[in-house]
This record gives sequence, structure tokens and C-alpha cells, in this order.
Amino acid sequence: MRATPQVITSAMQLYFTGESLRNTQKFLRLQGVNVSHVAVYNWISKYVVLMEKYLDQIKPQVSDVWRADELYLKIKGNMKYLFAMMDDQTRFLIAQEVAEAKYTHDARHLFQISREAVDKQPKILITDGLPAYRDAFMKEYWTRTNGAQHIRDIQFNGRIHNNKMERMNGEIRDRERVMRTLEKSNTPILAGIQIFHNYIKPHQGLKGKTPAEAAGIEIRGKDKWLTIIQNASRKS
Repeated sequence: MRATPQVITSAMQLYFTGESLRNTQKFLRLQGVNVSHVAVYNWISKYVVLMEKYLDQIKPQVSDVWRADELYLKIKGNMKYLFAMMDDQTRFLIAQEVAEAKYTHDARHLFQISREAVDKQPKILITDGLPAYRDAFMKEYWTRTNGAQHIRDIQFNGRIHNNKMERMNGEIRDRERVMRTLEKSNTPILAGIQIFHNYIKPHQGLKGKTPAEAAGIEIRGKDKWLTIIQNASRKS
């Protein structure tokens, strides 16, 4: 059996729901598709880049309350940090970037690309106490007239917490365990995780909707991977 579009999107679904490249390869072989795990990775790389370029043109309808957080991950065996911005109401992952360090990272770029991604900025930003967030907030989002507020020094069990971001970080951490290590900072895998989180995976906290659906973006069809790839191909 040749690699049909349905086979490719099945492989992507398996991989981004937690299977390794080799386990995905084994599953496909059971279906009569004889491909290497390298071929599976090449499919993911090719179509994630295509989808990302297309989806970047679509503006989600996000709320005025955003959350930022960071988690460590390994790239080529070296410790790096993934900084991310998420909408509080829809749980839409607005933007993310890899940083070399945690405490010396300039988070202004994350704040800038977040604003560009949704054509607005938050009225309330919730973060931990990392100084990089305070500095970026004052330089990128706060003015004397806009009334923007930065809530920091959050507590997990307090009135203000970052549990929603922690759950999303858990998704990435679970995926990283299967991947063992990422090979480069600009890997398409991280973009693929973002697409899966926003457009493919239904969230219990959103009553079974995806963050994209909660943000006013409808992806039709049972195979959302295929729909997005087809739409992206027409626009490319």
C-alpha cells in the first residue's frame, strides 16, 4: 500500500498523541504501509511547515487575559527553555520560542510575536515572578493610558494560579519523553505540538472543543489534519 494522504495524517495523529516515530512506523506496517521512521519524520516536517505558514494568516479571537510561562527541555542533549504565551479563556497557544537560558532571556520577542499573531495585546497578563516577564510587559504592553495589568507571584493553590499553563506544559513534557531529545531549536516538532494543541485536540475544559473552535476558527471534517493540509496546499 502506498502512503495516501490518510496514511500520512494517521501517522501525524499517532505521533502527536504520544507515539514515537518507530512505534508509528510499526503501526503503519501493520496496515500494509512499509515506510521507515525517517520517512514518518519527513512527512511531519514537510506538512507542519506547510500548515504553520497557512495558519499564521488566521487570527484567533482571544480574550483580554493571557498567561505566559516557561519550561525546560533538551535540544541535542543541552538544556534550553521554551517560553510560551496562551490565552486564558480559549487556551489558544498564541506563540512560543526557544531560549538559551531562563533568567537572562529577553521575553520581549515573545510578547511581540504574540501581539502580531492575534492583532491585539492583553489587558491582564498572568505570569510567575520571573523578571523577564516584568521587563517585557513594561516595554511592550504597558502604557500610562491603556490600563494593562501584570499579575505575578502566582501560587498553585491560591486565587491566582497558572494551572492552565501547567497543563499545557505537561502535554509538551509528555511528548518530549517519547522524543527523548529534540535535534534543533527551530524543530518543526514544536510547531506541530502547537498545531495539535490548538486545532486538533479537544479539551475537556472547553467542553470538548479545540482552542481554535473556542477562538472562532472552525476546521471542518473528521480528519482535521487533512483539512488543514488541503487548505494550506491551496493557499501555497
